[in-house]
Parts: sequence; structure tokens; C-alpha cells
Amino acid sequence: MTQHRSTARIALLAVATAAALLLTGCVAGETAPAAEPAEAAEAGEATVTTGGTLNIDFATYNPLSLVIKDQGWLEDALSDQDIAVNWVQSAGSNKANEALRANAIDVGSTAGSAALLFRSNGSPIQVIDIFSQPEWAALVVPGDSAITDVADLKGKQIAATKGTDPYFFLLQALEEAGLTLDDVTVQNLQHADGWAALQNGSVDAWAGLDPIMAGAEAAGAELLYRNVAFNSYGFLNATESFVTEKPDVAQTVVDVYEHARAWALENPDQTAEILAGVSGLDLAVATTVITDRSNLDVDNVPGKAQLSVLKKIGPTFVAAGDVAAQSQIDDALDTIINDSFATKADPSVVK
Repeated sequence: MTQHRSTARIALLAVATAAALLLTGCVAGETAPAAEPAEAAEAGEATVTTGGTLNIDFATYNPLSLVIKDQGWLEDALSDQDIAVNWVQSAGSNKANEALRANAIDVGSTAGSAALLFRSNGSPIQVIDIFSQPEWAALVVPGDSAITDVADLKGKQIAATKGTDPYFFLLQALEEAGLTLDDVTVQNLQHADGWAALQNGSVDAWAGLDPIMAGAEAAGAELLYRNVAFNSYGFLNATESFVTEKPDVAQTVVDVYEHARAWALENPDQTAEILAGVSGLDLAVATTVITDRSNLDVDNVPGKAQLSVLKKIGPTFVAAGDVAAQSQIDDALDTIINDSFATKADPSVVK
């Protein structure tokens, strides 16, 4: 690392540390206390973490995580600090959130709706970067199904993974069609299991998630209902304790993510190849996911755009009994955003 690069890094770390410390104590969830601040550094001195392990997830619904893992950029960026990188696969937003809440990972990938749900119920997480604005959820039926619109789902069995965007997509689609959860039976199955249930006939419909959904479509399943407005953004979340105690590492994660975004936009074919390799999808299907249903060219700084979507989704949590009161939603909306790292993102850390 050159002296110039080291100086730039220290400057960025100083800003990130100050922002993180200012947030400490005022961003706790409804039932969870704010994380304790790390021991204060000397005046004018930035936090520099050395040793230990960064626990971070990768997920097929987050293409940037796959690219970063494949290329080894985080390992390289953290090598001077002797920080190891431990990659943990998330099967869905619910699993990522469970791992974050258990402190099994420091950073995890979820849909914005799922992050809001967990924050509303006391999980001390914050969104530190936006990785995509995808159309990754839809309602899926078998190719030979007699179901032709959402209203036809009344009295039917539907597979959905609670705590994820497809589940919230289902809630919104039912509401739009004049139905409620009382009108259907939801089988709470993980995404891959939901697709399997649709194939074996144990459910009539599935609230699907890409890239599994794209594979289902290629296999003959039909997308019964699509609505990009019912999909929330891809959130990169971190625990409050992590951003408070290791703001320099959090900044490096965001910096590397922004390098990966630029790389993926310039190399869509290679990005699709990486997705195909991890997910087991045919390359043509993976290409569809990357080029047609994953909008990676989006502002990475979390803020008003995401909050406007979450404000529409929030009341469905209360109506469905997933959150006890709207006040918890409101508190979460006020505390879930931490834009201090995304606004300072420096993709040039990757050489």
C-alpha cells in the first residue's frame, strides 16, 4: 500500500468513526438497547482494527456479494490489518436477519422490507449500503394451472418464506385483490422448498424469489402476478455493535461493494457466470436474472427512496400481526438508515 493510499484511508476512517460514534445510543430498536461505543481513541486518531474476523454473508439474491467473494477483494483489502474474512451463505432475508440478530454475522444481505420487520421487532441493525433495486419477487403457479389472477387464490395453498420480500409481496398482492391472509393458507417454506412444493403439487402457488424463480420460469412455471412497485430494495445491513466498534472495517466493506457494483455493470456476462456457478442455474437463466431483473445501477446511499417504499409496506406488518404496533414501525423508520459509510464510499481501495 502506498503512503498516499494509507493517508486517504485514514482520512476516510476518521469520518466514518465520527459518524458511527454520533449514532451510538440513539438508534436502538424498539426492545434492543443501543450498542456500547468502542473505547475512545486519542484526539484526532481514527479507529484502526487489527486482527480478528469479519463475518459476512453471500446470497444468490445479492449478485454483488457473489462477485466480491469470487474475486477475493475483501480479503485483499483487509490483509494489511490482518483481518480474516468468513463467508456465510444466506438462504433468504429471514436467515440473514436471524444471523445478524445472533451476531453470527456482522454484515448481511436482505430485502428492505425484511430489514424493516426485524428492526421494528427490536433487532439492532442498520442499512449501510444499497446493493440493488431488483424485481426479484412475484407470484408463481404451475404452467397448467387454472389460476389466472390473484383473486383466484382464495381458498388456495400458497408457499412463502415469512420475513422476506416475496412474503410481503404476497401480502400486498392479496390486499390489492381484496383478499387477506384469512382467505388463503400460507405454508411457511424456505424459497427452494417453496418451489419444490409447487412442483410436487402440495401448494397451488408460490411467492417466488430470484434466481430460483427464474429457474422455475425456465422450467415451465408461470408468473401469475408481477409488480415491481411491490419489491423493496436490496439492503446491505450491519449490526449496530459492528459499525460502532469497527467503523473502519464497515467502511472497507462498503468501499469494496461499490467497486463490485462498477465491475458488475461493466462485466454482466462474467457476473452471470458467477451467479450460475453458485446457484446451479443454466447460464441463460442466470443472465436473465442479471440483465432483466437485477437493477444494480442504483444510488448506493440509503435514504428517502427506500423509506418511501418501506412506509407503504410497514402497515401490512401490523395488519398481518407481524409487528404489534405502528409506533414500532415508525421508530424503525427513524433509526434504520446509516448513510455515513455509503456517502464516503471509495471504490479505489480495490487495486
